[in-house]
Amino acid sequence: MIFAMTPFTLFHVLLSLVGIATGLVVLYGWLKSDRMSGWTAVFLISTLATVITGFLFPFGGFTPAIGVGIITLATLVAALVALYRFHLAGRWRIVFLLCSTASLYLNVFVFVVQAFLKVPALNALAPTGSEPPFAAVQGVVLLAFLVAGYLAVNRFHPATA
Repeated sequence: MIFAMTPFTLFHVLLSLVGIATGLVVLYGWLKSDRMSGWTAVFLISTLATVITGFLFPFGGFTPAIGVGIITLATLVAALVALYRFHLAGRWRIVFLLCSTASLYLNVFVFVVQAFLKVPALNALAPTGSEPPFAAVQGVVLLAFLVAGYLAVNRFHPATA
């Protein structure tokens, strides 16, 4: 499957995987009130690059993928502003955590969609993406991110810069 990808698609997928992996690392750090500045920068940059490269694929009109990309871009911009312009001061800490967690969730959401489309065993369980196994997995993913976001907001209180 990976060998059938174009170089651009492979680059996009690798960016996405870096964004997901580093996002999970920083989310864990935030649960311990660790700022994880370097990891956070890699997460935000790779996720932003994933969104931008996603817009470069050929599309015919507005698609769900474009909608998810627009929402992800909006959450990333808000997270970047909260972090680099307002330095997480006051309520900007919450904006940063919720928007960062939302952008990570949306990246994982797309990962699950692609897994059900491309992995034969998963595709057999939900060939159209409207079957219960697909909904169950997406429901578990959503619940996990809602809980993680809630916990991050309550636990992440870094020292002011």
